[in-house]
Amino acid sequence: MRLFDTHAHYYDDAFGSDRDEVLSALPAAGVERVVCPGCDLPTTRQSLALAERYPFLYFAAGLHPENLEGASLSDLDGVRALARHPKCAAIGEIGLDYYWLRTPEERANSRDFFAAQLALAGELDLPAIVHDRDAHRDTLDLVRAHPGTRGVFHCCALSAEDAKVVEKLGWYVSFTGNVTFKNARRALEVIAALPLERIMIETDSPYMAPEPFRGKRCDSRYVFRVAETIAQVKGISTEAAAEATYQNALRFFGLEDTSL
Repeated sequence: MRLFDTHAHYYDDAFGSDRDEVLSALPAAGVERVVCPGCDLPTTRQSLALAERYPFLYFAAGLHPENLEGASLSDLDGVRALARHPKCAAIGEIGLDYYWLRTPEERANSRDFFAAQLALAGELDLPAIVHDRDAHRDTLDLVRAHPGTRGVFHCCALSAEDAKVVEKLGWYVSFTGNVTFKNARRALEVIAALPLERIMIETDSPYMAPEPFRGKRCDSRYVFRVAETIAQVKGISTEAAAEATYQNALRFFGLEDTSL
């Protein structure tokens, strides 16, 4: 069984003491590919450096909505430059977060950055990795306004109805370890509503560790639990779910199916 963790933040300080040990252990655990999205220019550069060290690791370049303080739209020139690296797989992590950004000014600014980065993804022909928290309507409106851009709603918090809209737009939806939680009813409804070919899996490491590891630092070795849950909902084997989501991720990121 081979696994593709489409979203893990390995530059995070949570891996400060054993980052190389964790990353070196992933292939033996069946994790053959990982994408590490940046949240600002420094973390994007850190992700790039990791991608240069590990053949199975790729990175994404972008400005997260929670990391816009002091940023200007001219900073996207830096994102554009980093995204030209051959191991850049996407523009991300970008999007909207109305849980943390509460004032009209903050939200309007984040919409400007999101729109500009969606346009950049289209310009560079790279997919977008989208963060959407408590901002579904505005996020979907901006996605619709950029029909030339493709992407994924990561750590899915959509309703089944909204997920079907995302599917019709040709976008993907990705699920984390929270699908294993006892209160994960809505996420399971979304998995059931979507065709398997539009689903990807992730850990969002070091966050969102699945059951029975909840509360621990998460890493990509736990992504198998997401595949298991998808398999249960879809009535297929874990191996089939893992392979389907692996192939989906290769197609989404434009990567070849070669042994690393």
